[in-house]
Amino acid sequence: MNKAGRHELIKNMIHQEKIGRQTDIQKRLESQGIIVTQTTLSRDLRELGVIKIHENGRSFYSLAIEEEGVNFVELLAQYAYKVERASFILVLHSDLGEAALMANIIDAEKPSSILGTLAGADTLLVICRDEEAAQQVEAEINHYLE
Repeated sequence: MNKAGRHELIKNMIHQEKIGRQTDIQKRLESQGIIVTQTTLSRDLRELGVIKIHENGRSFYSLAIEEEGVNFVELLAQYAYKVERASFILVLHSDLGEAALMANIIDAEKPSSILGTLAGADTLLVICRDEEAAQQVEAEINHYLE
């Protein structure tokens, strides 16, 4: 099966049930005769913009671009525990491995106030259009962090 077909299967799985672990997705793919490495599956999830949603003490995968009724800033606040601003740049601090998830959320939303992101392991740089935009996004994130 080609990559596009595999991506469609993964999206369907995520839509149909609340899957919390990559190994569960990998096993479901294997049951359909599709063998993928953990590295390939991680890349697929990143390319699809898949994020983890935390709800009632449970985590599960979701497609960020299809989360209806959820503000992207609210999603960011699920991962960030601190935000700092230097002029038009925001620095979001998260737990190890979650900066890329926050970048995916922003990249999927493509807000006009944000020009781009650069993710490390636990730190995300958010380059805003100008200082005013950075102040606004910072205030919105802090609203959810309080």
